[in-house]
Amino acid sequence: MTDSATVSPALIVDLGDRSYPIYIGAGLLEQPELILRHVAGTHLVIVSNTTVSPLYAEALQARLGESRLTDLVVLPDGEAYKSLETLNTIFDALIETRADRQVTLIALGGGVIGDITGFAAACYQRGVPFIQIPTTLLSQVDSSVGGKTGVNHPRAKNMIGAFYQPQCVIADLATLNTLPDRELSAGLAEVIKYGLLWDTDFLDWIEANLPKLRARDPAALQHAITRSCAIKADIVHQDEREGGLRALLNLGHTFGHAIEAGMGYGRWLHGEAVGAGMCMAADLSHRLGWISAADLARVRRIVVAAGLPTESPAALPLDTLRQLMDSDKKVQNGKLRLVLLHGLGSAVVTDKVPETEILATLRSTQASA
Repeated sequence: MTDSATVSPALIVDLGDRSYPIYIGAGLLEQPELILRHVAGTHLVIVSNTTVSPLYAEALQARLGESRLTDLVVLPDGEAYKSLETLNTIFDALIETRADRQVTLIALGGGVIGDITGFAAACYQRGVPFIQIPTTLLSQVDSSVGGKTGVNHPRAKNMIGAFYQPQCVIADLATLNTLPDRELSAGLAEVIKYGLLWDTDFLDWIEANLPKLRARDPAALQHAITRSCAIKADIVHQDEREGGLRALLNLGHTFGHAIEAGMGYGRWLHGEAVGAGMCMAADLSHRLGWISAADLARVRRIVVAAGLPTESPAALPLDTLRQLMDSDKKVQNGKLRLVLLHGLGSAVVTDKVPETEILATLRSTQASA
């Protein structure tokens, strides 16, 4: 374990006076001083869930409690609880503990915990500091970085939220040792996404190293997380509030979010839906003549090798799936905007896809009953 005094950030998210570091390494949760570098007040509130809390939150509370008043809020686990009702549970705890504007919230868990805790921090007393400590691969490579926070509405995912940046992100690779295989594969979807939309050299590396990643090779995981975060940090630096470029990070997500909502939040993991969604986006890109048949086959091959689905579920009617796509937050002026591939390593946002081609993709990429 590295001494906390010598731990340097792997990356900096450059946002001027709101810039913050990303720390990536094993054993970081055992170093409370690393967290306390980014805490100004004397009151900490850890927000975790019923799965992560017994593994990491209770021990972290004990370590931080030696020098700070440290409370713990434990939420139910699962995407189904990323809701306004659960958000209110955090507010109840903050008010009950008389938390003031100097409190720092610590999001300890996966993407749901990071999103809902960040949104609570953005809202409580009109904004208090928070720290991201992601414990899943998906949250370490994607959702903990960039300041997107929020909750789901029963009819659409992530439609209620705020852009609100953390004080820092601390990705402890040791937490991935307790991650179920299904959750690890879900995280790989977002890793693959970065290669597909931004960096073909990284995509080549991912394809060659998927067996190591699924076997949890520490060096492979560290590289995948660091490169993914570097790509996202670069994009967020250029377009923090998704005015244009940042929308590319939603490759596969319009299809994927519709699958999640249509099946009921939690039935499909976010990364599983994104895996299928990326294949659907690739299929549509091929129909438009933007990628070759060989490229489409390669996308599917990589997604399969990551242990992810390539098709939408047979149980979800296509008309329902299509309607849910229109609830996507990228819809503007009544037009559905899709992130598609204009060659591997190059993504575009377009609202000019013929409806006939969208429907053809939905039909051809649905699993058989």
